[in-house]
Amino acid sequence: MLETERLLIKPLNYDQLIKYMAANNSLEEELGLRNSSRTISPELKEALEETFLPNVADKTKNYLYSTLWTLVSKKDNIMVGDICFCGEPDEGGNIEIGYGTYEEFRGQGYMIEGVGGIISWAKGQAEIKNIVASTDETNIASSRILQRNKFEENGSGDSKLHWLLSFG
Repeated sequence: MLETERLLIKPLNYDQLIKYMAANNSLEEELGLRNSSRTISPELKEALEETFLPNVADKTKNYLYSTLWTLVSKKDNIMVGDICFCGEPDEGGNIEIGYGTYEEFRGQGYMIEGVGGIISWAKGQAEIKNIVASTDETNIASSRILQRNKFEENGSGDSKLHWLLSFG
């Protein structure tokens, strides 16, 4: 688990991912958190079933690169968003992140802080040299999260902006 000024950032194990996907507050109960009103989009449910769960179950993989890391507000004791890595680092030391803030907590700086926490952790992993991310061209808030964490725009295509943070 990671800790920032306002957040606890916890990687979820297989059983916790199942509870996360159920979205019935069983995960919050297990973690001793306040109930949340989070919902699981069809796209996230598909990603959980087809990618996250099989990869976390695969004992040959480091589950920290395959799971959701939930962001918990320390003050309010509630989940406010999630961050994930999109698989293990490649041969060049590149790893991709994705993230999302639950709607009721947007605009409060939680994801700027959460991404900063994940960056601090990643800098301590010898195999990671760069973090990459993509945002929709129209998602100004997501772009600002990356900019505030020192990512640099690194191209575009398919209505996406591509971002890079290099540790070198």
